[in-house]
Amino acid sequence: MKTSDLMVQALENEGIRYIYGIPGEENLDFLNSLKGSKIKLILTRHEQAAGFMAATIGRLTGKPGVCLSTLGPGATNFVTAAAYAQLGAMPMVMIAGQKPIRKSKQGRFQIVDIVDLMRPISKYSEQIVDGNRVPAMVREAFRIAIEERPGAVYLELPEDIADEQVDATLFDVVGHRRPDADDIAISAAINMIEEAERPLLLIGAGANRKQAGPALLKFVEKTGIHFFNTQLGKGVIDERHAKFLGTAALSDNDFLHCAINRSDLIINVGHDVIEKPPFFMEKGGKDVIHLNFFPAQIDDVYFPQLNVVGDITRSIQKITDRIDMPPGKDYSYFERVKAEVLSHTTKYFGDDRFPILPQRVVKILRDKLSGEDIVTLDNGVYKIWFARNYECYQPNTLLLDNALATMGAGLPSAMAAKQLYPNKKVVSVNGDGGFMMNSQELETAIRMELDLVVIILNDNAYGMIKWKQEGMGFDNFGLDYNNPDFVAYAESFGAVGHRPNSVDNFKAILDVALNSKGVHLIDVPVDYSLNHVILNKLLKETTCIL
Repeated sequence: MKTSDLMVQALENEGIRYIYGIPGEENLDFLNSLKGSKIKLILTRHEQAAGFMAATIGRLTGKPGVCLSTLGPGATNFVTAAAYAQLGAMPMVMIAGQKPIRKSKQGRFQIVDIVDLMRPISKYSEQIVDGNRVPAMVREAFRIAIEERPGAVYLELPEDIADEQVDATLFDVVGHRRPDADDIAISAAINMIEEAERPLLLIGAGANRKQAGPALLKFVEKTGIHFFNTQLGKGVIDERHAKFLGTAALSDNDFLHCAINRSDLIINVGHDVIEKPPFFMEKGGKDVIHLNFFPAQIDDVYFPQLNVVGDITRSIQKITDRIDMPPGKDYSYFERVKAEVLSHTTKYFGDDRFPILPQRVVKILRDKLSGEDIVTLDNGVYKIWFARNYECYQPNTLLLDNALATMGAGLPSAMAAKQLYPNKKVVSVNGDGGFMMNSQELETAIRMELDLVVIILNDNAYGMIKWKQEGMGFDNFGLDYNNPDFVAYAESFGAVGHRPNSVDNFKAILDVALNSKGVHLIDVPVDYSLNHVILNKLLKETTCIL
């Protein structure tokens, strides 16, 4: 068979169902091999969007999504998506074509060293120079992409190698169990937790990736310890739980940090250095247990007193089985913080001013969606309101990016989620700036026959940076623009466009969109005027004495 046939068989062997991307002439052998495959090619309108979709498949399944591009400009369009997957710990395999490597036909035309370009933003980047090596290289690429910490890998298939005849056979897909933490470390963690007066549990991104929720829930219910999460740890334990304090959407100076500052021990499960630190350590201050698949990376604000290194779920199970919390611990301060957090995060849930407040959007979506439905976010200041105010009942039901924090990923991420889970409602929430960075994928969503709701929070500006600009005392400058008529824009693609004129009208339109076929776009004007008042002046409302 040809190398391209073998490559497709190797991908089928890994369980791949979809490949997202845009082929070029250097991929034509591979494209022809795909024609008779069980793998479905999803043709996108930009390679970046294809990468975001593949990364989202990896995020939701734990198995790599795959994207395809041609050489040169096609492959360079993968760069942002590669960084998105790499920083967000989403397993993804990128495949790109290249000019023939054994005999040049066109000199250096379109040739960029993509292999070297990808090395700093991926876990593995290699060119296939012998078709018989495809089984080993594909198997290794997938193994590396999945291995903790997951991320992006890149394989380059030159045009002449794709066409050559090979006789190699596939490798079995063999998994493995991660090692358990050392028993001495488990015992030390138990002692620190039992001796602490005010311990807190922090749930980070790593706990979300590996579905550690049931084990963590048993730990919380046996010990009575309160917990909070990072943005990427949302939903690991149902956030309606009585011991949930809130999400660390800000690095400091939120009401939640009153509890963090008062604690004497933080059990940090699944900490990922790409997330902004939700607390700041000081020498002689609180102790920290780092419980993860790998040891802590030490810096000025994170230097744990104990590393518990091994499979997260089994580490928590062992601690829960053996721990014996002494009676009499006083957690009443944490209960007061919880009440304070709730009073502020719900303050504007019933505010019907229009243009609409982002907090009101959060409340409306939470009321109208089930626990398993999915909201995906692009990147903008509204992300903070969703992280603080949107209760997640299950893991991976609020897909936000607190790693690369790139604009343009919200719509492609929603498309991948809806394709993967066609029976769940999926809503993509975007700022007007982020939406326009990949708005062409509306055509892809319609061609895929997805039932999808796309909300644009429209303020005719780059609102996140305007909030920062105001908070740092700068004049308003350089961040305003004009938008197209989004309703007409949506309809030009064949989507249904809506423009509400009140909060009640928005709710009625959302009901229709959520229960109708096809792609529905809702262009809703948003009021960010309270951002500075609320987010930049939080702790002026409390001294943390409570």
